[in-house]
Amino acid sequence: MTQTHATITCPYCGFQKEEAMPVDACQRFYRCTNCDAVLKPKPGDCCVFCSYGSVPCPPKQNDGRAR
Repeated sequence: MTQTHATITCPYCGFQKEEAMPVDACQRFYRCTNCDAVLKPKPGDCCVFCSYGSVPCPPKQNDGRAR
C-alpha cells in the first residue's frame, strides 16, 4: 500500500514535520517551517521526500524502487 504522508527532517535545523506527499508527482522544493531553509533533493534523488522524508515519494514507492 502506498503511503501518502511522510515526516520531513530538515538537515539544517533538525526540525521534523509530517507532510502530505503528492501522489502523482515529485516535489522538488520544500521550505522548512522552522528555519525557513529551502530544501532541494540530494543528487540522484527525485524529490525532497526521497532525500529527507521518512518514506520515499509515492511515484518511487509505486515503481518498486523504494529504499
